[in-house]
Amino acid sequence: GWKEYQASRSVCGIELPAGLTQCSKLPEPIFTPATKEESGHDQNISFSRMSELVTAEIAAELQRRSIDIYNRAAQHALGRGIMIADTKFEFGFVEPAFGISLVPESELILIDEVLTPDSSRFWPADHYQPGRAQPSYDKQFLREYLETTGWDKNSPPPPLPDEVVSRTSAKYIEAYERLIGRTWAG
Repeated sequence: GWKEYQASRSVCGIELPAGLTQCSKLPEPIFTPATKEESGHDQNISFSRMSELVTAEIAAELQRRSIDIYNRAAQHALGRGIMIADTKFEFGFVEPAFGISLVPESELILIDEVLTPDSSRFWPADHYQPGRAQPSYDKQFLREYLETTGWDKNSPPPPLPDEVVSRTSAKYIEAYERLIGRTWAG
C-alpha cells in the first residue's frame, strides 16, 4: 500500500489524504479487495472491479463484513498493546461435499486463516511512530530477510537460517500471548 500511495496517492483506487508518511494511521479503515490467483501473487483491484466480478450486492456485503471484523479485532488488540495495521480476509460460498452441506449453499462464509501474523501486520502500540517502518509481530521480519537474499518471489524460497526461524517464531508467540492473554504452551 505504501508503494502504491507514493506513486498515486491512492490504494486500490481509493484516494487517500495528502501528506501521509510511511505507516501513517488512516482516518478510518479502508477496504482494499484483491483477487485470489491460482499462481503468483494475489492482485489488488478496485471496488468497482470487484463489484463487476461478484455483483455490487456481494461486494458491499464483503466490505461491510471485513470492516466490521477488522474494527472489532483492532479494538481488542489495541487493548492488549497491539495495533493491527492491516489484515486480509478470505470469503467464499459453501459448496456441498458429497451432497451434504451444513449451511445453505448460497451462504457467504469467512474461510482460511483470520487475524494471524501471516495474514496481518501487528505492531507494538507503545513503539508506534509514523514516518518509518515499525517493529512488528508478524512475518515482516521474514520478508525483510528474504529481501536480502535476491529471491525472485516466484521460485521456491531459499532455506532459512535457524536464527531467522527462531526470531520469527518468537515474534509469533509474543503476539499470541499478548492477544490471547495466555502463555504459549507450544
